[in-house]
Amino acid sequence: MPRRPAANLRAPQDEGRRAGATERANRLYESLRNLIVRGQLAPGARIVETEVAERFGVSRTPVRAAFQRLEREGYVVASATHQARMTVAPLTREDVGELLEIVGELEGLAARSAARLAEDARERLAKDLAAINAEFRRAASAKGAQPGKLYELDERFHRRYVEAGSGPRLLSLHEAVKPQAERYIRMYIALLLDTVPTAGSEHDAIVDAIRTGNAAAAQRAVQTNWRHASDRLVRAIEVMGEQGNW
Repeated sequence: MPRRPAANLRAPQDEGRRAGATERANRLYESLRNLIVRGQLAPGARIVETEVAERFGVSRTPVRAAFQRLEREGYVVASATHQARMTVAPLTREDVGELLEIVGELEGLAARSAARLAEDARERLAKDLAAINAEFRRAASAKGAQPGKLYELDERFHRRYVEAGSGPRLLSLHEAVKPQAERYIRMYIALLLDTVPTAGSEHDAIVDAIRTGNAAAAQRAVQTNWRHASDRLVRAIEVMGEQGNW
C-alpha cells in the first residue's frame, strides 16, 4: 500500500497555524476599529503597516488582513502609491447621509420584528426603552450635560430593540455598519445637545409603536429618527467642518 504523503500528517498543525493567524488578524482588526471609532485614530490619520506590526507585536501578515477588512468596511482608505499605508477614512456630509440611511433601514427591520413579539415581551421591552429614554432626557437637562453620557444612553436605547428584534443575520449586518455611524456621532455630539428633546420625542414614537404591536409604525418611527439624525449631523458638519479631508 502506498504511503500517504507526509503533508497530510502535518495538516492539523497547518490548520492550527492558519486558525491562529486568523485569530490574530481578527483581534488586530477589532483593536484598530475601536481606535478609529473612538477617534483615537483620527480621520485622515495615516496608518503604516510596519508601525502597526511593531506596536502590536505581530508579523505583517495579520496586519495586512486587518487592513483589508477595515478597507472593505469603509474605515480606512488605501494609499494609491503605498500598498502598506492606509489613511483613516474622512468624515463627510455625503458619507454620513448614506451611512445613517443604511443604519435606519437595518434598525427599522429590527423594530418591526420587535413589535411583533408576544404582548408580555413587548411590554417588557417598551418599559425598558421608556426608562432608558427618560434617563437620556434627564442627562440632557442636567447642568453640564456630558456628551459621552448622552451617546451611551442613546446607543443603549437603540441596542435594546435591535437585540430584541434581530435574527443572527440582521444582527451581524448591524454590528458591521453601526460602529461607522458611531464615528460621526462621537465626533459631532457636542453640537447636537440642543436636539436631544427632539430625539427624545422620536424615541417616544418608537416605544409607543412597539408597545402597541404596530410593526409598520415601529419601522417608520426608527427610519424617521435616523433620517432626522442624518439631517442633524449634516448641519453639525457644516458648522464644524468635514474631518480628515486633505
